[in-house]
Parts: sequence; C-alpha cells; structure tokens
Amino acid sequence: MNTLVEALPQRGMGRLRLGLSSEILRYTLAMYGASRVLYMVVAIADSLVRHTSIATELHNWDGKWYVLTEQHGYPLPFNVHFYTTPGHWSTYGFLPLFPLLEWLVVHTIQLSVVPAGFTLSLIFGLLATLLVTRLASAWWGEEAARRAVPFWCFFPGTIVFSMVYTEGLTIALVAGCFLLLERRRWILGGLLAGLSTAVAPVAFAVMPACGVAALLELRRHGWRDREALKSLWAPALSTLGAAAFAIFLWIWAGTPLASFDAQHGAWQESSTPLAIPDVFGSLIHQIFISGVGNHGPGGIDLNGISALLGTAFLFYGLRLMWKVRETIPATVWTWTLVAALLALTSAKTPPNPRLLITMFPVVMIIGAHFTGRARTRLLIANVVVLLLMSPITYEGGWLRP
Repeated sequence: MNTLVEALPQRGMGRLRLGLSSEILRYTLAMYGASRVLYMVVAIADSLVRHTSIATELHNWDGKWYVLTEQHGYPLPFNVHFYTTPGHWSTYGFLPLFPLLEWLVVHTIQLSVVPAGFTLSLIFGLLATLLVTRLASAWWGEEAARRAVPFWCFFPGTIVFSMVYTEGLTIALVAGCFLLLERRRWILGGLLAGLSTAVAPVAFAVMPACGVAALLELRRHGWRDREALKSLWAPALSTLGAAAFAIFLWIWAGTPLASFDAQHGAWQESSTPLAIPDVFGSLIHQIFISGVGNHGPGGIDLNGISALLGTAFLFYGLRLMWKVRETIPATVWTWTLVAALLALTSAKTPPNPRLLITMFPVVMIIGAHFTGRARTRLLIANVVVLLLMSPITYEGGWLRP
C-alpha cells in the first residue's frame, strides 16, 4: 500500500499552493453534489417510512434552536436561576451569527426559515469542502487531496451540511482564516476568525491558533519589525465575535455569561478530563448491568458508542498527522489539538462525527492516507456507516449529529 507518508518526499514539503486545478475542482463539486443527493434520498425515504415532514428532519436536534433563535431572538428577562435548571432550555445557549444570516435570507429572498437555514448549510458546506480541499492540496499535494475528497464528502459528520446546523459556516471561516494567515493577510484572517467565534463555541480554538501565527511571525522577524507587528491584528481580531456577543448579552440579559450559564445549567454541559472514561463506564453499565440508557434500543446509548468510536478515529488521525507533521502549519496543529481537547473533555459534545469534521485535518488525512484496495474498503465502510447513522439522526432522539 502506497501511503501518504511514503508519497510525500516526491513533492517537496512546505510549499504552499493556494489554487486548485480545474480537474480537482470539478471532482470536488461532483463528490459534494453526489453526497448531498444521497443524504436527501435518505432523509426523504426516512420521512416517508416514519410519516414525518422533511422539514422536521432537516432541522432536528440543534437545528430547531437555530430556527427559534431566528424567529424569536433571545428572550427577556434572562432569569439565571430558570435557565440554569436542567431541561429549561432556551435560545441563549446558541451563538448569533448563523441565525442572523437565516434572518437575512428569510427577509431578502422570502424563504421560510427552515429552507433558508438548509440552503445556508448547503452553501457553507460546499465552501468548507472547497477550502479544506485547498488546504489539503497545499499540505500534501493534489493527488492526496483528491483521495481525501470523497471520504470527506461522505463522512457521516457532514450530514450537518444537509441540516440546519452551523458547522459548514464554522469550518469555512476557520479554513479561510488559515489560508489568509499563510499569505500574511493578518487583518482579513483575524476578521474571519472573529466571525467564527460568533458561530459556535468550538471556534474559540481559532483564537490560540491566531496567537501562534503572530508569535511565529514575530520570532522570525523580531519584535521591532513593523511589518511583523501587524501579525498581532490576527489574535486581536479573532476575539471579535465572542466579545461582541458577550457585550450584547451584558446589555440585553444583564450578564455576559448568559450563553455559558444556559449551556452549563439547562443543557448540563461541562468539562472534565474524565469525560470519555465516564462514557465508557456508562456504556458498560448499560450493556452488562441495567440497560438504563435512553438513546437507543435495549437501553444502550448510541451517542456513547459514537463518542468512543469517534475518539479512536481522532487518535488514529492525529497519529497520521504526526507522521507528516512538517507539512502541517503550527496554526493548524493548534486549532486541531485545542478543538480535540475541547471535545475529549466535554460531558455532552464528545468527538462524534459532527465534532470530528471541525477538526478537518484529522478527517482529510485519513482519507488521503489510503490507496488501492484499502482505499476502496475505506470508502465503502464510510458510506455504510453514513447509511446506518443518518436515518437515526434525521428523525427521533437516539443519535445526535
């Protein structure tokens, strides 16, 4: 098997190419289109079998909260005791940029809110796919990027590009930021990073990544170099979205931590180094002792199984990344490791497929690594898992995206 690691010395490491050939561009568009057709076929078939509306499936799970945020905004008054009681959920738990874009689409082209959110997810998912393909091409060459594209497009986590979810926007902004930072476009890169921090909490990992980019630039050229000092714009601007939302919440709700309070209290989100061991222990208890889970057949929590498989996938991807570490910029390493740490220590959002696509270098390198028959088997397994997971995700409450 000709692996990515073996192929790398043939192309000369470290050369950043920001363009894609017309061939790989067409191939990426075709793969993305085919994957979206497959997801829609699954969603439509599932809605017919379960007698549910397709709109309900497309904004299941967090999607309904983005729809509610677009429709109703953030309610007043903010009662910290109410919103920190388990089960007393509200739109305060969700960041504002995606619902704001939904609102703009609804009021400019007269789409209803669910089609508007779905359309945005589809478009941003395509943009994210093109940008991560450009990054993979820059790091490992176009042939490796081409191998990664179908694995990425049909990866089960990309179901959220066909639902009312924010990951497409988050990944597009972060990947665009990295492309700009490599070109030393500090202000534009920082602005994209700052916008991402108003989309989803995982995007906060871009702030230390921008800090690393600035430190490396200052180390190369010195702290007295005026051009190098401009790199400090990137980490400064990367906080823009989070800071603006905190200021809004302070004025609107009386506390800049209203979103954190809602997530921590109502959703019982928290961080602990024992998050994954706790998931493992809970699954063992469900399987062999009590079957007390409430998210799957036989009392077995399917989300726990997804978390453990995702954790194994994450560490395998990180191992492959380490083998070609010279080709991956320190900024991207920082993003990936911080995002991985957030997922591995999260009590409610472990490294399931949706979280894994935000750590896009991990998914891309696994897709790029395999060749020949091993690649064929990998892609078949990928589609099989997609077909097994997607219907359960689109309808019901057993398996979160």
